Amino acid sequence: MPTGVHLQDARQQLFDAAERLLLRAGPNGLTSRAVTDEAGCAKGVLHRHFADFDAFLTELVLDRAAQLRPRAVQLRQSAGTGAVVDNLTTALTALFGPVWVALIPLITFRDELRTRLRAARPGGGTAILGEVTGAVGDYLTAERDLGRIAADADIASLTLSLVGGGHLLFTDREPAPPSADTVARFVTSVLADVLRRRPR
Repeated sequence: MPTGVHLQDARQQLFDAAERLLLRAGPNGLTSRAVTDEAGCAKGVLHRHFADFDAFLTELVLDRAAQLRPRAVQLRQSAGTGAVVDNLTTALTALFGPVWVALIPLITFRDELRTRLRAARPGGGTAILGEVTGAVGDYLTAERDLGRIAADADIASLTLSLVGGGHLLFTDREPAPPSADTVARFVTSVLADVLRRRPR
């Protein structure tokens, strides 16, 4: 007979179990057995809902990437209000939360996962960073259109600098994630020129 508890929403409970494992043990601790043990269910439960473990991981990443979208909308809606540096500091801190930062190396080091993500959506091989890049780029474009950064600002380069540098900042979370002041200084340094040259 199967062991473990009955799962009312098996997919979501398996995703949540994988998330806890990822935060506790990192990508190397994420195995199908570890996930089902963490969820308190039989191993067969995972394979009833997903073709294989890479299919499970693909759906996990896409599910967590989708959770970034409301934060992206919130950032875009902040254009024209508050200070540009403050808006981006708040957004980067949220977009590079511990779960999403933990998923990035999982994607990086699993070739099959990247292949399946690319098949699932255009540019999906780096699903998490893709969501963050889209959010930051859309926001900067809106601020440029509003005249709050220089009209000739290179949005693509600024976005890559903010996302790449932000990822590096948040990857090393020991003993703690970067402070708001640290993130604000980083954002300020990236945007200093385009903020200085904005219309008065």
